[in-house]
Amino acid sequence: MSKSFIDNLLRWGHIDPILGYKVLLSALFIGLFYLFKTISHKLINTHVKDLRTRYFARKRIDYVLFTISAFFIFRLWILDIGSLGTFLGLLSAGVAVALKDPLMNLAGWMFILWRKPFTVGDRIQIGPHKGDVIDIRAFQFTLLEIENWVKAEQSTGRVIHIPNSRVFTEMVANYTQSFEYIWNEIPVLITFESNYKKAKKILLEIAKRHAEHLSKDAEERLKEAAKKYMIIYTKFTPIVYTSVEDSGVLLTIRYLCSPRKRRGTESKIWEDILDTFNKEPDLELAYPTIRYYKRGEENERKNLADP
Repeated sequence: MSKSFIDNLLRWGHIDPILGYKVLLSALFIGLFYLFKTISHKLINTHVKDLRTRYFARKRIDYVLFTISAFFIFRLWILDIGSLGTFLGLLSAGVAVALKDPLMNLAGWMFILWRKPFTVGDRIQIGPHKGDVIDIRAFQFTLLEIENWVKAEQSTGRVIHIPNSRVFTEMVANYTQSFEYIWNEIPVLITFESNYKKAKKILLEIAKRHAEHLSKDAEERLKEAAKKYMIIYTKFTPIVYTSVEDSGVLLTIRYLCSPRKRRGTESKIWEDILDTFNKEPDLELAYPTIRYYKRGEENERKNLADP
């Protein structure tokens, strides 16, 4: 396409030549951006097999191409402005009002990239939403939802898109950052008549069988995390706590587990508890019960019990 043809086309359409060239060049930059993006994504998808590496490679390519295209388009349209400060001053008031939410989302995106409260692959909770981070973009990040109507923090299958600005207004909890383990507790209620000391010993053995192997790794990871955060734990091995409830003695197993294996470890521990307790005649799981006596029956029972 020759220069004279473009000039004639612009004059025919009563379009200012300078403005027309800027529009055409801007369209060219945008077209090249999407062309290189498509080609690079196909090459990465073909040659990179690891899903995590593939995702981050595509993101880095997108950021580089976007930065280059934005720079050239910005320079193209700002050359006629004598001062960058004047241009920004004229533009800022209207942009601040009209684009408040998008700008807040961009600020949130930069905060996420800079401070890294979470990254792709982390399990987080932001406000009422919990899930695994599967994508981070300029205006929103995406979670694969967990919990909600599904128990034990397993996936619901829903994908939630959350504006980046929410990192400034909502509480963000990260399950996997730095330490990578969570404490889980399983309450086991036994009757008052049961041998609670024996039950406590059995529960501790079961917990150690399923979780003690994590203690050494957790301790090493805590040392690394302590270089950045003030995290202080003195005990990493499983423990069983004792308390009394209305219906019996409550023995609570506390142990370390991976956030994504919480339900699986609970299931295996409960299976061992049920199998073991069934073999012990002096151990019985408790449940809410109501005991009542007819009038006068209590004295009869007492008389029968006396020798």
